Amino acid sequence: MKNNYLERILTAQVYDVAIESPLELVANLSGRIHNQVLLKREDLQQVFSFKLRGAYNKMIKLPPAVRNRGIIAASAGNLAQGVALAAKKLDCSATIVMPVTTPQIKVQAVMGHGATVALHGDSYNDAYEHAIQLAKEEQATFVHPYDDPDVIAGQGTIGMEILRQHTGAIHAIFVPIGGGGLIAGIAAYVKRLYPKIKIIGVEPVDADAMYRSLQSGRRVKLTQVGLFADGVAVRHVGKETFRLCRELVDEVMLVDTDAICAAIKDVFEDTRTILEPSGALSIAGIKAYVAREKIQHKTLVGIASGANMNFDRLRHISERAEIGEQREAVMSVTIPEQPGSFKKFCNLLGAKSITEFNYRYSDPKVAHVFVGVSVRNQEAPRRRSWNSPGWRA
Repeated sequence: MKNNYLERILTAQVYDVAIESPLELVANLSGRIHNQVLLKREDLQQVFSFKLRGAYNKMIKLPPAVRNRGIIAASAGNLAQGVALAAKKLDCSATIVMPVTTPQIKVQAVMGHGATVALHGDSYNDAYEHAIQLAKEEQATFVHPYDDPDVIAGQGTIGMEILRQHTGAIHAIFVPIGGGGLIAGIAAYVKRLYPKIKIIGVEPVDADAMYRSLQSGRRVKLTQVGLFADGVAVRHVGKETFRLCRELVDEVMLVDTDAICAAIKDVFEDTRTILEPSGALSIAGIKAYVAREKIQHKTLVGIASGANMNFDRLRHISERAEIGEQREAVMSVTIPEQPGSFKKFCNLLGAKSITEFNYRYSDPKVAHVFVGVSVRNQEAPRRRSWNSPGWRA
């Protein structure tokens, strides 16, 4: 295998800053979907994300003279904290270029570790291009967030830990995908030792660069990405990560915002921890996979990749979780603007409860209302995967 990732991962230096995160049973969810779901708690790292593994492994292997010229990185937040912490540990300067849309909690955490923050652009790619230019101007070293063998190897130590922590059979490991560094590292280690374990990536439907790339057989650059799961909002996956994913990853699944919100709620109910949207992707993928494959009594591992989220997003997530769990339907309804119309509408709904109602007068003849209605939880719809029939590249 090119770059000999098994050796790179076994010799990766991450534990000066990282812990061997626990692999925990999520009991409530496991019972509900009739499979053993284990959660790899990377949210418990000191920067609340896995990203410090790759950042530190890359930076500690730089010659001291190179490192002392300074480090520059581009990040939507989690890598930024990893680089900032590594720079503090290694006593070198670091400048992190972050999109202006980055949650404030991540910006403050980076500055708290002593790094310089430069806000630029609306997306990671805008920040990336600016960071590359800064690195050239200042003759500093650019630390890539995912497309670097040392970064990939650092993230791959998560796969090494999973196999050490759970010695029984594992059906599949579900991994969030942004640029692909995390899943590439995990797959490089796990597939070398246990090729029958499925490695399944999970992306948002509106940030599906790896899905489209695998489907097309070449790296596809998205024109835009959704920012709800900001930690994986990447328009163009890495060259090396794409190569590894094409060789080693079994499939990539897509999930929507409602499913992600429902997954955040699932993890909270089991752990009392609130993951960020990208951190809950793996759980959303597990639920969709179980619904699609109708499997039972298997061991499924999900990577809880991060928990850096602004508190003010919780209201939105709470509301969308009900839809994601298919406990609520949201409808836009037009009724006559006259007394008794809403009562007639309620009679049509029967015993179903109205969970939300929004109305603003704008027309003397008709009323346009926005209504949330509770519904019985039903089986989740099938979601696409690049490896499903009709979707293979």
